[in-house]
Amino acid sequence: MPVAPAPVFAPASSGAGAVGGGVMALMLVVGLILALAWLAKRMPGVGATTASNPALRVVGSLALGPRERVVVVEVGQTQLLLSVGAGGTRTLHTLDEPLPAAATTPSPFASLLAQHFGKKS
Repeated sequence: MPVAPAPVFAPASSGAGAVGGGVMALMLVVGLILALAWLAKRMPGVGATTASNPALRVVGSLALGPRERVVVVEVGQTQLLLSVGAGGTRTLHTLDEPLPAAATTPSPFASLLAQHFGKKS
């Protein structure tokens, strides 16, 4: 009768490969966090830049295209109509009368959620 050869097992590892893999994964996660923090600093609207100057605020904006916007900015008592795009920012018009404040009505979902939790809107 033929005898089957004995199975060959790999030598037991010392665990150095598992530690190295763990360190690499940790470095990857820390690098990803740092990269996202760097990106968040450079994105508009993420930082608290408006809190540094309360006399300057954005009244409203309208997207005209993927990279172009029309923005109404209030500086003190003056409102300016600005165009913001890839070519820079330009003043289009100084408004003689301020824009009327838009009535803020809660969305239907917010009303339904407030009703569900027993809060009045």
